[in-house]
Amino acid sequence: MSTQPTVHRGADAITHAFRRRNASGEKVFIPYIMAGDPDLGTTEKIVRSLSGIDVDIIELGMPFSDPMADGPVIQRASERSLRQGLTLKRLLEAVQQLRLDIDTPIVIMTYYNLFFCYGLEAFAHDAAAAGVDGVIVPDLPVEESEEFQKALDAEGIALIYLVAPTSTDERIRKIAQRARGFIYYVSRTGVTGLQKDVSSDLESNLKRLQSLVDLPIAVGFGVSTPEQAASISHLADGVIMGSAIVKLIGETDHMHEQVAAKFLSPIIQVLHNKE
Repeated sequence: MSTQPTVHRGADAITHAFRRRNASGEKVFIPYIMAGDPDLGTTEKIVRSLSGIDVDIIELGMPFSDPMADGPVIQRASERSLRQGLTLKRLLEAVQQLRLDIDTPIVIMTYYNLFFCYGLEAFAHDAAAAGVDGVIVPDLPVEESEEFQKALDAEGIALIYLVAPTSTDERIRKIAQRARGFIYYVSRTGVTGLQKDVSSDLESNLKRLQSLVDLPIAVGFGVSTPEQAASISHLADGVIMGSAIVKLIGETDHMHEQVAAKFLSPIIQVLHNKE
């Protein structure tokens, strides 16, 4: 008698994604797309397509009027999405719909004001019910995160923290005590956006970070090619790609989901050792 595979949810789903790849000597791939760009229906199609090509975790951006951590590409996508009238409530409804046919962990990335206005406990409850596994809040410092952390912990949702090259050992240790799922390492100072080369101090910075935290580390901000992904994969547990995908979607007139999947296939092959 066959048994159904265990479906993990919340922080456990993210942890399982890293453990599964680590056990096979592979690396986790996390694509970022801006929800609602060009519209929410297309976002759902793209998410299903990404799940179908075996990405490990999907990061959904929720547009915000003042995205201080984002570069021009994601800012423009955010503006397009806002013109569509996307709200956090509608995004949760879309995630709930996606959960009818995909199990890939989903993380929402947006700014603290939106969660605060929604209500921290209300959001945590509704997000868990919808099937959200984690959240990333780039403007929420660890010193001010306790209230939201408690609300998310109560629902089993991971609060994923960002660490920058400028983060001190003391700050990293504070983050390590609270973080769930993985640590998001920002590969450079500044905002999101494509870059030609991996930072020269990435290896030394990651070694320092690895000495201070026990969680897996995924590297983002500026990754845009299979070569960059391969370089990072020798140093970290996962790779996050955003601006390159968002740029492609913004330049595509139709069949967004197929274009995105085709673009990402070489990167997935590198990280999952399927060359």
